[in-house]
Amino acid sequence: MVDSRIEKLAKLSVHYSVDVKPKEKVLIQGNVQAFPLMHEIYKECLLSDAYPFIMPQLDTAYTFFKCAKEHQLTYVSPFDKFLIENIDVRITVFCEPNPKRLTNIDPARTRIFAAARNEISAIFYKRVAEGKLKWTALPYPINAQAQEAAMALEEYEDFVYGSCLVDKENPIAEWKKIHKQQEKICDFLNKTSEIHIVGEDTHLTFNVKGRRWINCGGKENMPDGEVFTAPVENSVNSTIRFTFPGLVFGREVEDIRLTFKEGKVVKASAEKGDELLQQVNKIEGADRVGEAAIGTNYAITKFTKNMLFDEKMGGTIHMALGNSYPESGGLNKSPIHWDILKDMKKDGEIYADGKLFYKNGKFLI
Repeated sequence: MVDSRIEKLAKLSVHYSVDVKPKEKVLIQGNVQAFPLMHEIYKECLLSDAYPFIMPQLDTAYTFFKCAKEHQLTYVSPFDKFLIENIDVRITVFCEPNPKRLTNIDPARTRIFAAARNEISAIFYKRVAEGKLKWTALPYPINAQAQEAAMALEEYEDFVYGSCLVDKENPIAEWKKIHKQQEKICDFLNKTSEIHIVGEDTHLTFNVKGRRWINCGGKENMPDGEVFTAPVENSVNSTIRFTFPGLVFGREVEDIRLTFKEGKVVKASAEKGDELLQQVNKIEGADRVGEAAIGTNYAITKFTKNMLFDEKMGGTIHMALGNSYPESGGLNKSPIHWDILKDMKKDGEIYADGKLFYKNGKFLI
């Protein structure tokens, strides 16, 4: 018998997050271990009179990055391009059987692969910005991720479904309520220009004039809970220290410190994974900030080494090196979008045009 929370999560993603319409072409993708959730999503799409198809994925990443020659690393499949140009909806179920599988892979190889997929990324973001492609990403809990989060599987399932609010009687109504609350924050920030972030080893400034703050209330991600924008590309200045490990290409980078001048990273260091950090910094567009965001989901209280959850955690901010989302007005282009997280619950402050509106992990507006 299917867990009722899985059924609710499928309904939430299909009928709220991407709001599937009749005859839309819906791609459902995820690791084979996530099939119970993918199957429920497939069923809900059929009941919505859409055209769903499932692309189950096998865990071949280690074999690929170990064995592939350079021409294979840079090869972009025409099938991938065809899909991203022709589907109407993409639903991705995250289910990571081995989060550490790329730890011993040369980061230069993953950098080459990421750079080659810039064309696919550009098509994806363009179609999303034009309203031609809807997308969402959601989790399916398994033992490997529970272990990463230092939880028993049953605990992790409760954590996952609780953060998505599918333990509530009417999850869609709950997310609509959150969307309405966050709209007030966006309305305030959309009237401001200068942002100043203060915290542990952090004094960072950037301009958001002409940019749009986006309300993330359960659409593109589930769980959700953040407001974000794209800083003006040449406006980011001074320093920031990220207090949580950064997770990229299946590896961890700890105690990341970045110094910016006129929008560009001019100094980057990490206590662990510094070589990988320097490799990422060489990727086109990854030496600039594509996103600045504030987490608003206070149901997420624990760092789990899964950014689908961690970046939404209430009391944190995150910034992304690399590609910006066009809907926020951002212009930075990159094949990667790397979110890095900072705790703001102790001595954290954010000012907008000189006004303190966020302190110690809480909004003051």
